Amino acid sequence: MAWLKEAGTGLGHVWRRSLQLRVIVSTLTLSLIVITILGVVLTSQITDRLLDAKINAAVEEMDRARNTVEAQLTGVHDAGSQQQRLNDARNALSNRAGGSGSSGAAGSFDSALVMIGGTPQQPISAGPIQEVPEELRRFVQRNQVSYQFAMVSDPDGYNGRALIIGSPSAEVPTLEIYLIFMLSSEERSLSLMRGTMMIGGLVLLVLLAAITALVTRQVVLPIRSAARIASRFADGRLKERMLVRGEDDMARLAQAFNEMAESLSNQITQLEEFGNLQRRFTSDVSHELRTPLTTVRMAADLIHGSSDDLDPALARSSELLVTELDRFEGLLNDLLEISRHDAGVAELQVESLDLRMCARAAISTVRHLAKDTGVEVVVDLPEEPLVAEVDPRRVERVLRNLLANALDHSEGKPVLIRMRGDVEANSVAVVVRDQGVGLRPGEEKLVFNRFWRSDPSRMRRSGGTGLGLSISVEDANLHEGRLEAWGEAGVGASFRLTLPLVRGRKLGPSPLPLEPLQRKPSLPVELDADDNADVASQPFHVVEPAANGHAADPAQPTDGAPPPGPDVLTEPGDKQV
Repeated sequence: MAWLKEAGTGLGHVWRRSLQLRVIVSTLTLSLIVITILGVVLTSQITDRLLDAKINAAVEEMDRARNTVEAQLTGVHDAGSQQQRLNDARNALSNRAGGSGSSGAAGSFDSALVMIGGTPQQPISAGPIQEVPEELRRFVQRNQVSYQFAMVSDPDGYNGRALIIGSPSAEVPTLEIYLIFMLSSEERSLSLMRGTMMIGGLVLLVLLAAITALVTRQVVLPIRSAARIASRFADGRLKERMLVRGEDDMARLAQAFNEMAESLSNQITQLEEFGNLQRRFTSDVSHELRTPLTTVRMAADLIHGSSDDLDPALARSSELLVTELDRFEGLLNDLLEISRHDAGVAELQVESLDLRMCARAAISTVRHLAKDTGVEVVVDLPEEPLVAEVDPRRVERVLRNLLANALDHSEGKPVLIRMRGDVEANSVAVVVRDQGVGLRPGEEKLVFNRFWRSDPSRMRRSGGTGLGLSISVEDANLHEGRLEAWGEAGVGASFRLTLPLVRGRKLGPSPLPLEPLQRKPSLPVELDADDNADVASQPFHVVEPAANGHAADPAQPTDGAPPPGPDVLTEPGDKQV
């Protein structure tokens, strides 16, 4: 059964992919139906004509036979003489010499005679009267010349259909005359005709298949050529064109296809030139702005360094100047990075290292932002090292962007960063989750667009450029990984970075879920009386992995109790919670 299923699947695949096969099969099916109907009609017509000719000849033969029999039996009344005369009359009709029947215009036939005679009256018969159907005899006994087709068994060995015609006698009242015409010759003629028509139909089907294949080939070949050239055109071979032959419909199709390809080629070339020009312009502007930016930064740093001696308004202005210069420099760096990705020249500096180092470096970078916003960051890293082949600079930048984005939108609620790995799936995942404003339906795809903001009026606390997530998804793709987002309005957002542990091997499923298992409002971490004053001074906490390998998630409490008090990240100046 398995091979039969595979064969059916293969045939279905060929049927769906081959236009020529479908046309040939459809043509043969319709042709077979037409030939069958035509064969049935012709066979019926020929059979009716043969039987009509047989019946007409049999009626004429019956007239001659009736005259012969009446001449033999007229004036005879003795039973013995009547039996002898019946036998003589049958012999005269059948002319049975050595058991062979007579042959006339209607073909060979046998005869059967029966009458009522003698004293007392009794049936007298000659010939195979038992072959005559009783229904036919009833019609003859009512003085009607009748015929019927029936199955007979001839003493000479013929078993088959026969035409039996019966007639009463006007001269002898009780005489019944029956002639049995064998239909063996007609059966042979019809069998020969059916065989000839069947062979002719098969030959015609084969010829139709060949003709259909030849005709459809003339149509399918240009279509296949167009599909092949279109596929090459899609692969970037913009010079591919169809061969134009003649002036028919296929030639006009090829000419129109070539005109379309030429137009698309020109437009694609123009777009590529425009894109290259745009990328070159962005790169050149970014590079050219570095020199004046460096000069302005030196001057701003000098002014800011002397802010203690300045008027408070001027000191505040110098501080704003330095802040905006930092943001401007970050924007230039992001523009240069985006231009490298657009130009396809971004390269990975791959190293085998513990990804926990990248996570800790990213956490350290955004520490000041967490303290400024008073947001607690829960860090859940595995106890064992997770060694992967990555570019540490790019991975750290992705995690830094995700953390900064989560802190911007956390609404003062805790932010979780969690990392897990799966050696069998060749994957490692980092999830950054917040409980802030969240995302509306459909925005999980838009967050990776350049300069996209869910709320344009919202101020970025991190001073971001609007290109961080766009660069992050490009970095993830460069690692042959993926960066995904999930969010729900009022519940929060979750970003998951999944990377392969070993480059070149297939990336399996992510070891961490993107969506939280239970989306419930988090409860605040209980603080000691001495620590209630300043939460912002110790925003980072390390959560030890539970027995099942997953730490408690502050975004999804399970029993209504607050998560267990975690240990503070061991750095100078941090307190214990």
